[in-house]
Amino acid sequence: MKYISAEALLPEDLLKEIQKYVQGRMVYIPNSEGSRKKWGEKSGNRNYLNLRNSQIHQKFGEGSNIDQLSELFSLSHDSIKKIVYSKNN
Repeated sequence: MKYISAEALLPEDLLKEIQKYVQGRMVYIPNSEGSRKKWGEKSGNRNYLNLRNSQIHQKFGEGSNIDQLSELFSLSHDSIKKIVYSKNN
């Protein structure tokens, strides 16, 4: 987390109002509701997993069995079953 001086960032009247509550201490101000990204969106992991799961669903629909998919995607038998039998896709 990067430190930013309130004097350089906030209007003077807002700074004085905040100083009524806290002075000389660090205050964390969270992102506004809705601006926070879900897990994996920033790094691309969410897209990767969605694509991988779609490929698993497709191959299962084409006739690959759980054991074959487990070997192909290096996932456990149970993980493949969860993906294949989920209602997400």
